Amino acid sequence: MVAEVAAALTHTFSSLIEDLKTNFDTNRKALENSLKINPAVAYQKIIEITQFVGSRYRLNLQIHFPDQRRLFMIESYGTENLGIVFDKHKKQFPIPRETIKKKALEIFTASKAEDAYMYEGKEGVRVTIVAAGRLEILPGSIHIWCNVENHGVKEYVDWLFENVYSFDEDR
Repeated sequence: MVAEVAAALTHTFSSLIEDLKTNFDTNRKALENSLKINPAVAYQKIIEITQFVGSRYRLNLQIHFPDQRRLFMIESYGTENLGIVFDKHKKQFPIPRETIKKKALEIFTASKAEDAYMYEGKEGVRVTIVAAGRLEILPGSIHIWCNVENHGVKEYVDWLFENVYSFDEDR
């Protein structure tokens, strides 16, 4: 039990991203070849890798391509447009929404943090980082629409992993 808890504590957003990038790097040649021959096959492989890494962390990890041209930018895989679903049915944050917004404003000085997706008893926070993108934070998921390497995103999402999406022995 102690070993399980210790292993769970190492499951930070930063470790998840490094694991994802390592898996994409390992499969880079196959992805490059698939993109040349049949982009649909490459897309399926990208989804497979993403789901594999997510399963190792006991969550649903998703990569999105809002602009189809991004599919051909292999170097960006795992660094942007990510969805991380912990529990799609969860409606309330385990800590006050104001704490989540306050922490965002501490880390992202040029940002706006506001309530979002507040309907049917659900809570949510949208953090807009000026000139960088946004984070959509829900009690059971986070959606990252910016580069995770910029502006303290890893630091903030690591904080969310620890304080909102606690990895404990119940997960």
